[in-house]
Amino acid sequence: MLELISFLIHGIQPFLVPICFITAWTVTILVVLNLWTAARDSVATAKLMHQIPCSGCQFFTDNYRLKCTVRPSIANTEEAINCMDYQPKTNPYLY
Repeated sequence: MLELISFLIHGIQPFLVPICFITAWTVTILVVLNLWTAARDSVATAKLMHQIPCSGCQFFTDNYRLKCTVRPSIANTEEAINCMDYQPKTNPYLY
């Protein structure tokens, strides 16, 4: 039994270095691609979130209980991007 294991180890040994090399580079490339994809998706989500106009609207209360006095169900969501009731703050000292 010991001779069989020794024979298998000596038979596989020339292939171990190329297999480990390819495996290591494959894992490295997959990690880099996953990081790139995560960063790209994060930037796309951030661009979409920065289009939400709620913080500049006169109806926005900045209160976590009632965010918007006109449409509280869509305040600070993607649905608020094209809100028909949006009115820009004319004097920020009054709101």
